Amino acid sequence: MSNPTNAGPDGAGLLHANLERVFGERDGARRLSAIQTLYAEDATLFEPHAVATGPEAINQAVEALLASLPPRFAFVAVGPAAAHHGVGRLRWACGPADGPAAVTGTDVARFADGRIQTLHVFLDPAGA
Repeated sequence: MSNPTNAGPDGAGLLHANLERVFGERDGARRLSAIQTLYAEDATLFEPHAVATGPEAINQAVEALLASLPPRFAFVAVGPAAAHHGVGRLRWACGPADGPAAVTGTDVARFADGRIQTLHVFLDPAGA
């Protein structure tokens, strides 16, 4: 999919690459490699009930999230990412490939030097 060199100055490609290569990757070593490519070294992931800073901590946070989901669940983008002036957002859904989404949300990122500096994960309320 996208990589930072193809992400453009606005970072929309980074958001799609993050969804696919970080949140969509169950292999920890490949996921860490993607995090090291897509995120700044001192990046911070903000989830509703947790904060992780740095590649290893972000990898562990995503590992814990993916371990809590059934193996058939996957994250998919809901429409294109939108980004400008160093900030972007991407709506997503997560659930079985052949069924309805179990959870939906939006990632909001701040970019610096062509990489993700901060990522805030917002979960939609149930039934939204």
